[in-house]
Amino acid sequence: MTDPNIPPSERPEVVHNTTINNPPSGSGGGSGGSSWIGFLVGGLLLVVVVIAFVVFSRGGMGMDGKDTNVDVDVDLPAMEAPKMPDLPNMEPPTLPSPGPAPAN
Repeated sequence: MTDPNIPPSERPEVVHNTTINNPPSGSGGGSGGSSWIGFLVGGLLLVVVVIAFVVFSRGGMGMDGKDTNVDVDVDLPAMEAPKMPDLPNMEPPTLPSPGPAPAN
């Protein structure tokens, strides 16, 4: 067994290997991540622009909004409550009163 306190230059059987993995440069779907975020932000911006256009153009679709005086008259017949059927006159059942426990 070798002494771990001896410097590596005196221990030829100890070999140190270092591996450095560099990802390939360029755009890609896996590691970059910024391409799909840009696409998402662009889509949300487009939705906001469409909503703002509809709101600020007062609904769009060629409506000029000048005729706002609308008179609506809804005439409904009077409703009557339905008549409840007569229930038979029944006395409520009597419940037994608690008493002493039966003797065994």
